[in-house]
Amino acid sequence: MRQKILNDPIYGFIAVPHPLLQELIDHPWYQRLRYIKQLSLTHLVYPGALHTRFHHALGAMHLMGQAIDVLRSKGHAISDEEALGARIAILLHDIGHGPFSHTLEHSLVKGAGHESISAMVMDALNTEFDGKLQLGIRIFRDQHESRALHQLVSSQLDVDRLDYLNRDSFYTGVSEGVIGGDRIIKMLEIVDDRLVVEEKAIYSIEKFIVARRLMYWQVYLHKTVVAAELMLIEILRRARELSKDREELFASPALSRFLLDDHDHASFREDGHVLNDFLRLDDHDIMCAVKVWAEHHDPVLSTLCQDLVNRRLFHIRLQDTAWEPERLGTIQEEVSARTGMTLSGAEHFVLTGSIVNNAYDSEQDIIELVYKDGRVRDIAEASDNLGIQALAQPVEKHYLAFPRWLDKEWFG
Repeated sequence: MRQKILNDPIYGFIAVPHPLLQELIDHPWYQRLRYIKQLSLTHLVYPGALHTRFHHALGAMHLMGQAIDVLRSKGHAISDEEALGARIAILLHDIGHGPFSHTLEHSLVKGAGHESISAMVMDALNTEFDGKLQLGIRIFRDQHESRALHQLVSSQLDVDRLDYLNRDSFYTGVSEGVIGGDRIIKMLEIVDDRLVVEEKAIYSIEKFIVARRLMYWQVYLHKTVVAAELMLIEILRRARELSKDREELFASPALSRFLLDDHDHASFREDGHVLNDFLRLDDHDIMCAVKVWAEHHDPVLSTLCQDLVNRRLFHIRLQDTAWEPERLGTIQEEVSARTGMTLSGAEHFVLTGSIVNNAYDSEQDIIELVYKDGRVRDIAEASDNLGIQALAQPVEKHYLAFPRWLDKEWFG
C-alpha cells in the first residue's frame, strides 16, 4: 500500500506512515469522527470553530511521530513496534467521544467518560484486527513498560494538548492559544523512564501553561459557550424525561436507545449492541432531532430547541461564591409565572453550577525540567515567573444561567 499524504492546515503535508494506521483511519468508527466537532457549540461564539475530532486525532498522530523521532535522535531506544503502538494509541485516543464531544459526555452515558469508551472501542477493534492493536492499547492504558510513551499520549505535556491548543487557536482565531509546539517537541527528553523537557525550554513551557489558562477562559469556558452547552444538556435531559414517560419523540434508532434507557460502563461491556449503537451517533443525530423537537407540543422542549437553533442563548452571570438557593428559586418561579410552565419545567431554564480553570495541576501530574547536571525539577518550582506558580492553583467560578429576557429586569 502506498503511503498516503494528507494536507493539514496546521502542519502542512503529513504522512500516514504505516498501512495499519491507514486501515484504522478508513474504518467506519474512525470516519465517524469527521462528524463530531472538536469544540462542540463554540462556533456559536467563534464562527470558524467547525473543525472535528478527525482533524485533531490526525494532527496528534503526526506530532507523536515527531516526538518519537526526537527521542530516538537523543539515543533512546524506541522500537518500530513501539513507535507504531504509540501512534495507534494517540490516533484512537478520542474514538470514544460521543456527539458534541465533552458537552454531552455524561448526558447520553452515565458514569463512563470518553476515555473508558475509547478503551472499549480499542478492544473491539483489536479483536477485529486480530490482535494487531495490543501494544497500542497497552501504551494507552499505561500498561507498557515504557511509561514515557504513555505520557506522550496522556499527561500534562502530551501531544494531544500540543495539537488541540494550536488547532483550536487557529480555528477560533484566538491568538493567545498559539504555543511553541515545535520547540517543545525538540526539547523532549526521557529521564528514569519519565518524559521531561530540557531546561532551555522553560520559557516555551511557561507560555504553554499560560496559553492553556487563556484558552480556557476565552474559548473552552467562555460564558456564552457554556450557556449554549447548558441548553443542549437541558434539551437532552428533557427529551429523556419525556421518553421515559412514553412520550413519542422523533429520533434516529441509535439515539432512541439512549433516550429510552440508562446506559453505563457495565451495559457497554455486557451488550455489544449498546457500543455499536453509540458508535452510530454523531452531531447530526442530535441536531436533526433538535430541529424536529423545536415543533414539539411540550413547551419546555420546544422552547429550548427553538432558542438553541436560533441562537437565543441563556445569559450567564459569574461570581466567586455559590449562588443562593433562594435566588435560584425566585427566578424559577418568575420564569414559571411568565411562561405558564410548571415549576419543574422552569427548572430547565434557570441553572447554577461552577466552572473550573486548572491550567496546571501539580497534584495530578507534573511537567519536569532536566538540567545539564542531571537534576530534575517541577516547572512550578523551577520557574522564576510567579504567575506560573499561581497558575498551579485552580480557579473556580460559579454561574447562574437564565433566559436572556430576564437579564435587564433582574440584573440591571
